[in-house]
Amino acid sequence: MQPISSEKKGKKGIEMEVTEEEDRCRRCFNSWVMQQEVDLQELQTLTQYHKDEEKLRMMVEKNIQHFHDYNQKRTILAQDHATSFFCPSWCTPFENSFLWIAGCRPTLSIRLVYALCGSELESQLGDFFRGVRRGNLAELSARQLSLVNDLHCNTIREEDKLSSKMASLQEEIADQPLALMAVESNRIGDTSERVDRVLDDHSLALARILEDADKLRLRTLKALTNILTPLQAVDLLVATGKLHLSLHEWGKKRESRERQSRSISCSAE
Repeated sequence: MQPISSEKKGKKGIEMEVTEEEDRCRRCFNSWVMQQEVDLQELQTLTQYHKDEEKLRMMVEKNIQHFHDYNQKRTILAQDHATSFFCPSWCTPFENSFLWIAGCRPTLSIRLVYALCGSELESQLGDFFRGVRRGNLAELSARQLSLVNDLHCNTIREEDKLSSKMASLQEEIADQPLALMAVESNRIGDTSERVDRVLDDHSLALARILEDADKLRLRTLKALTNILTPLQAVDLLVATGKLHLSLHEWGKKRESRERQSRSISCSAE
């Protein structure tokens, strides 16, 4: 048996380190999914107490705090392994196709308000004309709609700024020093302290953009729930939770079907 070279040992050590980092990120995400499931159950149960605005408000604040805690954990993990969050292995390709800077667009919550407002109003139109009021998103006031629209415009501008930062960071790969180091290297993929330093700087820049994007997501959701009544805010959080969890489950089911299809094709061959 030939001894393992120091180069192979080094590569193996790096692979193990990356796997451990990804495992921590995966556990963080899975914990967040479980928290969303618990929160969704509580939110749906709480809607029967829709007249108790204090309970509704406390539940909204509790959900916002959970989102904040998750962002804090991501920020810490991203300092060492930011790149994993931009195409996470713990999410399915279907989920990853919806990502904007390692998460959903902040304006998604606002667009959900518009969609729910329209669909709930349509389903409750008969009751509405009879004077029945339920206090949900179908009954947004003109003042609320104006505030939501202003928030939407401001959030789009903030999204554009972050998208521009992300584009600049991606374009820098063609600039010095990475491009020159790639061209001047004697062997493809050769590393050095200089290469590692540049890649580390790139990863830290990604981490900063991720943190800013998470802050915008949270800030937008907070502002939105402040515009809405407590019951309307719960209505939105239920829809948001269902959407996120459904995308996760749909992605897993599609991935499972695709694996089965490939397996059947290989067997047939």
